[in-house]
Amino acid sequence: MKTQIATTKAPGAIGPYSQAIDTGSFVFISGQIPVNPETGEIPEGISAQTAQSLANVKAILAEAGLSVDNVVKTTVFLSDMANFVPMNEVYAEVFTAPFPARSAVAVRELPKQVLVEIEVIAVR
Repeated sequence: MKTQIATTKAPGAIGPYSQAIDTGSFVFISGQIPVNPETGEIPEGISAQTAQSLANVKAILAEAGLSVDNVVKTTVFLSDMANFVPMNEVYAEVFTAPFPARSAVAVRELPKQVLVEIEVIAVR
């Protein structure tokens, strides 16, 4: 079973992929960049961009009937590891113990030249 999850409360896909896929047991949320779904704008700075990316993740989780408490794994893509500490501070305001498993990696470039992209896996 594979069901697409979509909401206008998060940015639409900018390619041939779904915002999220629900398998019944797991929800796989595609990487969320910090685009405000209402304005299309990207906030300035890593802290604001992390907060917006996580807001987009939360909107998709809500559409699936879930919350951040259901998240078991995240992957954080950073355009520069120098942004790790401020990203981590915002991240820690959203997720609480027991924290999801996480990978955080620096990549050469992200869509729309954003500073962060976050994808998650949640369990029902």
